[in-house]
Amino acid sequence: MEYPSPVVEVVALAKTYQVHRRPPGLWPALRSVFHRPTEAVMAVRGLSFRIAPGERVGFLGPNGAGKTTTLKMLAGLLHPTSGQVTVAGAVPFRREAAFLKQITLVMGQKQQLLWDLPPAETYAMNRAIYDIPRAEAEATIRDLAALLEVEELLGRPTRQLSLGERMKCELIAALLHRPRVLFLDEPTIGLDVSMQAKMREFIRHYNEAFGAAVLLTSHYMDDVTALCPRVIVIDHGQLVYDGDLKALVRRIRPDKRLAVRTATPVDRAHLAALGTVVLHDGLQVVLSVAPERLNSTIQALLQTLPVADLAIEDPPLEEVMRELFQEVRTASATAATAATPATAAKQVG
Repeated sequence: MEYPSPVVEVVALAKTYQVHRRPPGLWPALRSVFHRPTEAVMAVRGLSFRIAPGERVGFLGPNGAGKTTTLKMLAGLLHPTSGQVTVAGAVPFRREAAFLKQITLVMGQKQQLLWDLPPAETYAMNRAIYDIPRAEAEATIRDLAALLEVEELLGRPTRQLSLGERMKCELIAALLHRPRVLFLDEPTIGLDVSMQAKMREFIRHYNEAFGAAVLLTSHYMDDVTALCPRVIVIDHGQLVYDGDLKALVRRIRPDKRLAVRTATPVDRAHLAALGTVVLHDGLQVVLSVAPERLNSTIQALLQTLPVADLAIEDPPLEEVMRELFQEVRTASATAATAATPATAAKQVG
């Protein structure tokens, strides 16, 4: 089977920062003026992965895992300490014009819109920067504004827009040059549930319409489950998992969740006989059930309880990620403990 050439290829990528640390107090502060000792902190350690054109990939990890640092290296904002990176056939940190026209980086906590001017003015500036023909730029703005339902906002000063409205207009600015690769860092942060859903719908549409590759980081797991069939998971800058999201869920949490709404309250003891009770709140019930017992449990529920509604769900991705990181850290701690006696024996010898 032939695979398409990757639009993003990362090989043994590493990034080390030199960090100055000093204790609190006046004397350490004065001493640091003349002598600033530093220590090396590795944010990314030997990371390797590939992304094909048109893929939507979730990039996950706890705070401080190295996700944003990696995205900045892929976008050319940071120079890697070691390793190789190519994006759209270019080396990112060279920041060549042809490369910049192929990618975009959207960070939910940053903005490029000019604060006191309407978004339309930012779009005009971006059109000139990217040397986009006027007719093409106007058509792109018109299409994206219609999809995001912000046509009437483009002439209003940015400072008068709500957070959700600004994020929609930010996306238009980021996609005006129709990039092939989208690096999205928390694009829905701070948005309400309905706005998050709208942004996910728009990202999916752009991906499918233009065949753009998407690498998405988000702490909202609904973003990931809705958009990303594949996930890359890192912890402490190292690769933990790269593969199918559903396969990861099945490996870590193979149980299924039965979300049940009953017509009348049900005794908890009765529910416990059918499965592990995850939630029992009035008429709302959630049971955790092993896959091999799923059919028999559903039959028992329907026969013995006043079921008004029933849905079968996977365990929440938040739980899966939490258990995956715990599994990795337990394995690391075990390996470190096992290595300690050998190291000590070597030192004694």
